[in-house]
Amino acid sequence: MQEAWTVYLSGEIHTDWRDRIMSASKERGLPVRFVSAVTNHPASDAAGDCLGRDETGFWRDHTSSGVNAMRTTTMIRNCDLAVIRFGSEYKQWNAAFDAGQCAALGKPYVTLHDADIIHPLKEVDGQAMGWAQTPEQVVEVLAYVTGPVDASA
Repeated sequence: MQEAWTVYLSGEIHTDWRDRIMSASKERGLPVRFVSAVTNHPASDAAGDCLGRDETGFWRDHTSSGVNAMRTTTMIRNCDLAVIRFGSEYKQWNAAFDAGQCAALGKPYVTLHDADIIHPLKEVDGQAMGWAQTPEQVVEVLAYVTGPVDASA
């Protein structure tokens, strides 16, 4: 049996792109295992509350970002490939940071976003090994990179 690739899914949390990639990959029997940041916004915001809740917005965010970074940094270091999703409705600074970590660590990543935000993502896309516009395109990339070698070619 082929060893599963670990694919880190980063970015926008307001649409079903993660579910579409995971479902289609499962349907195709791709040898992939998906990991992700916490996608429940209130839970992510409260990640550091266990260390002592601070009602000041800056310090609560600062503490929670540190706890969240333990998860995301470890997952990025241990992934084989990342998919970085940027939606048009919200700014995903965390996704840009994740892409920067991937680039710094030499982790291959594919960006997933609409054409209308190409310009603000030019540096992020410049380091990516691919740009997809749909989750289905991401699944095609995953099928190719995890697929068997065709010895007859």
